[in-house]
Amino acid sequence: MSKVKTTVIGSYPVDFDNLEFFKNYSNQKLTSWNKNINVAVDDMIKAGIDIVSDGQTRDPFVNIFLRKLNGCRIRNRPEIIDKIEYREPITVEDQKYVRSIIPKTHDVVGLIAGPYTLMKSSVDLFYNDEKQLAFDLAEALNHETINLQKHVDLISVDEPFYSVEMPEYAKELMKTVLKNVNITTRLHICGDVSKIIPDILGIPVDILSHEFKAKPKLFEHFKKYDISKKICLGSVRSDDIRIESIDEIVKHLHKGNDVFDGNIVQISPDCGLRMLPRRVAFEKLKNLVESCSEVYG
Repeated sequence: MSKVKTTVIGSYPVDFDNLEFFKNYSNQKLTSWNKNINVAVDDMIKAGIDIVSDGQTRDPFVNIFLRKLNGCRIRNRPEIIDKIEYREPITVEDQKYVRSIIPKTHDVVGLIAGPYTLMKSSVDLFYNDEKQLAFDLAEALNHETINLQKHVDLISVDEPFYSVEMPEYAKELMKTVLKNVNITTRLHICGDVSKIIPDILGIPVDILSHEFKAKPKLFEHFKKYDISKKICLGSVRSDDIRIESIDEIVKHLHKGNDVFDGNIVQISPDCGLRMLPRRVAFEKLKNLVESCSEVYG
């Protein structure tokens, strides 16, 4: 069996220094996010995670992307006020920085907020056409993925809204986002995806990622299908401060192996860890790594 890698979905809890931020703002200095990235990446490396992220410390996930696209403004909620266009790289510098501080033995995941989730998270004051807005967002994100793939080992597109509703054009949206992308791709959908499994299986990505720990009934639903896709198995909860024991995670991994028959290539938390205390997030990652080693060697 090839090595199963441990990874993260994206976010990681770090302490934001409001006093420093406002002091720098008053002195017209930019606050460096590198020290927050350092904290997140250092914890992931110490825990033994194989594929690390930047911890998404800069901004809420949706705002990270919409803040830098033409046609958007951020108020209480993001607002679409003009045609969506790509202006400049969004997350590339952060990923280049992550690459510069990690050992060569570790990989980097580049994270993309999916176009449908960005669209559904925004107030549309311009398009009045959800599909056109979603595809313009997908085209803009494609520029980011092309720029990003030079600096990461994996592109992961996060579409949590698909567990609420999945449009009939989801496959074409993903093709647009990932056009001319030549590295490994992953789609993460948290929530209950039991009713859309056939649609998910048709999405053109290499790896599917779901929260199997919080939603263990998903195992029974996936059993009904012939799964040829590779799987990133959510194996510790991101919504619960209880730290799962190694024995508990090991049992979960064995159940995953029974269902997916060798197609598991990554194990991760169910979702981003930002809402957990940092100590809890770290211990969950540490136990995830030890469990992976016990099951997969």
